[in-house]
Amino acid sequence: MGVSSQEEKVRDFIRQNVKDHAQEIIEDTYGNLIVRKGPVTKPKLMLAAHMDEVGFMVMSVEKNGLLKFKPIGIGVQTLLAKRVIIGKNRVPGVIGSKPVHLLQEDEAKKWPEIKNLFIDIGAATREEALKSVEIGDCGTFDTVYREDGDTMYGKAFDNRLGCYMLMELLRDHDLPGYYVFTVQEEMGLRGARIAGFRVAPDVALAVDTTGSAEWPTDKDVPDSPIMGGGPVITVSDLTIICDRRLVELLMDTARVNGLDYQVKKPGVGGTDAGPIHLVKTGVPTAVFSLPARYIHSPLSMASKKDLANGILLLARAVEKILTIPNINEISQKGSEHERIS
Repeated sequence: MGVSSQEEKVRDFIRQNVKDHAQEIIEDTYGNLIVRKGPVTKPKLMLAAHMDEVGFMVMSVEKNGLLKFKPIGIGVQTLLAKRVIIGKNRVPGVIGSKPVHLLQEDEAKKWPEIKNLFIDIGAATREEALKSVEIGDCGTFDTVYREDGDTMYGKAFDNRLGCYMLMELLRDHDLPGYYVFTVQEEMGLRGARIAGFRVAPDVALAVDTTGSAEWPTDKDVPDSPIMGGGPVITVSDLTIICDRRLVELLMDTARVNGLDYQVKKPGVGGTDAGPIHLVKTGVPTAVFSLPARYIHSPLSMASKKDLANGILLLARAVEKILTIPNINEISQKGSEHERIS
């Protein structure tokens, strides 16, 4: 579990698994894990993936032992009757609301408000509940990971998939740079702002997970990336218009290597790229993601093929970036392959 502000276990796991492949590891005062592989190069490259996941925080305990909570990055439509775990002791509970057969007619026609939901851990009194949990404890969904063929099922794919890609690059590829695992992305992109200022890169890539959309629409054609369609390249979202040269480099690298890719619908969501590209005098930055269904919910789905191709494409793109001492030297006059119109 690694809900925003309580990423310790995720950070410790990553550190343990990459320490033999790093020249320097720094945990800053905010909790970001900054891993340097190889010498400091020109350009200084920063790859960022956030460690935190969505969840909730316990805000109060009622006299009857029920917990009131505040969601972190999740909507009420994903919460009803879900099994959860809370705090360092992983206390089990279930999210409850007024029983459906007791709802008034107008109540039954709309989603309940967060303030009317609660978590039941089986305690009969406030005193009993406080023996197991504390106000301020964080929790998340109680989901078991599994695989079936090419499909992975689990929680927190946003953004454990991004963290995994960076770990694979650290362990299996000789690509110098700063691999940064950030905190509190789901709370407003907070950790990346601090880490970006400290690293002060010449160029950066945010590596994340983005929602796919295969559900039926009026035209029955999704306007978002789809699971199994390949890694996703962002042109713009709510926090950044990505550096056009880097976007073209990512697409061109995919074409050269015969790898599928998708383009994210512009103007949706936000990532660590938002604060990173505004560091100091500005940083050319792009966003590289994997598609997953039902992110920010109890159960997400993603493709192992997308993951493997994402790691390969990211590695090839980083190789290309590292051959360019100055990002401004990337040609803007066309290439041997089709460019963005």
